[in-house]
Amino acid sequence: MNENYYRQVQLPSGVVHVYAGDTLFKGLDYKIFEMANNNLQIPHQVYMSYTPDVHVGVGTCIGTTAVWNAADGYVSPSIVGSDIGCGMRVHLTNLHKDDLKEVKLRRKLVKAIEKYLPVEDHARGHFSDIRLEHVVKKGLHGLPKKYIPDGYTPRKATSLTHVESSKLALDEAALDLFPEKVWHRSHRQLGTLGNGNHFAEVQFIEIAEDQREIAEAWGLFDGQVAVMIHSGSRAWGGSVSQYCGSLLAKMMRAEGLGAADPHLLFAPLDHPLARMYVNLMYSALNYAVVNRHLIAYAIREAGKDVFGSKFEMTTLYDLMHNYAWEEEHEGQAYFIHRKGATRALPAGHPANPEPYLATGHPALIPGSMGTASYIMVGSPGGRANFHSICHGAGRIRSRSATKRLITLNEFASAMKVGTDEEIVVNQKTLESILDESPQAYKDVDQIIESVVGAGLARVVAKCKPMAAVKGAK
Repeated sequence: MNENYYRQVQLPSGVVHVYAGDTLFKGLDYKIFEMANNNLQIPHQVYMSYTPDVHVGVGTCIGTTAVWNAADGYVSPSIVGSDIGCGMRVHLTNLHKDDLKEVKLRRKLVKAIEKYLPVEDHARGHFSDIRLEHVVKKGLHGLPKKYIPDGYTPRKATSLTHVESSKLALDEAALDLFPEKVWHRSHRQLGTLGNGNHFAEVQFIEIAEDQREIAEAWGLFDGQVAVMIHSGSRAWGGSVSQYCGSLLAKMMRAEGLGAADPHLLFAPLDHPLARMYVNLMYSALNYAVVNRHLIAYAIREAGKDVFGSKFEMTTLYDLMHNYAWEEEHEGQAYFIHRKGATRALPAGHPANPEPYLATGHPALIPGSMGTASYIMVGSPGGRANFHSICHGAGRIRSRSATKRLITLNEFASAMKVGTDEEIVVNQKTLESILDESPQAYKDVDQIIESVVGAGLARVVAKCKPMAAVKGAK
């Protein structure tokens, strides 16, 4: 392991493995290590690490991988996060960046997307004919056929095959615990972005020369227009976190469980409340992948309005970065949590979806608004970190601090406003999304350098933004 990008930090409660270059490591807040020490107090933990985008969260830092043996493991909603199943999706189009070189055309596309993709916080999605119980039980397989646009062309079909998980099985009896109002609100939100750092972005691809063979095998070409989506399980996942978190907190007090941080929730996997949480978490993972799929479906419809019926938008990959589940590593069964961490499997790893078995699957890493994003592939050395890499740039400033310290002119400059390369956004003013400016985040290039330098993954392509759709607050 390259010591310039990896350290073992000994804490009173155990060791946390940190993957970060010198500059990023020296800039880490001491609270990050306080949180690691608290997390390491959960019994039977066999491994914990931070990726270079790590930053403080509630109970657990974003950028955490935490591992237990499946046989005597624990589950922690705090090391999953409240937006269960939040993750990334990339679709490839048959457009070249030159097809969108006019700012006026990019604005037209953004306006068309808003027609199909609700962005207001309380907006209703356009998918009232979809049954929510089918979605949370069956994932993508619970959708009506008309929402799987490539289902009739098997050779081109990617909707069900090019995903980390199309359906997670669960004990459906757990769903009976949820009140009617949760079902109603969650049904309304199917196919909606949400706000905060969620987005849909139109980008163009630059292939890394040393990975051109993999890129072309995936269907990428230089200048290709792609659509990157970041969203999660909306009200459904939030309700799972709130409902189960409340019950777990009461149980922990009653049974004398706990760590130094009262916000850190956990329970043994064989505890009835833990089993309930895991089942409901899996339902939220099913919801999340369907939500991103429907967002992509909406953008596809908008693309056809603007570019005509020959417009194509096929799934490259969909994956999560807030979840916990069982995985096998070198013959051993583990229960692995990733909170703000992305799985990146190398070529030949048996857990790859069949279309990516020979190459490894795409690992999708967004930058901040106005900066590049990345498509990566896992390296064999990633086994040291249970094949976890970063999930994005990682915040360095809170939303309030960003609004206080960053000017609109600085944000506008980052978005190239007024130039031919302007990154068009759907908001009427940049002021409404100032807290999402690039200056609120770490340098994504340093993050990627750390991941590559540590031997966890390689860059296949860089994705540069052309237009972005953000949810309104």
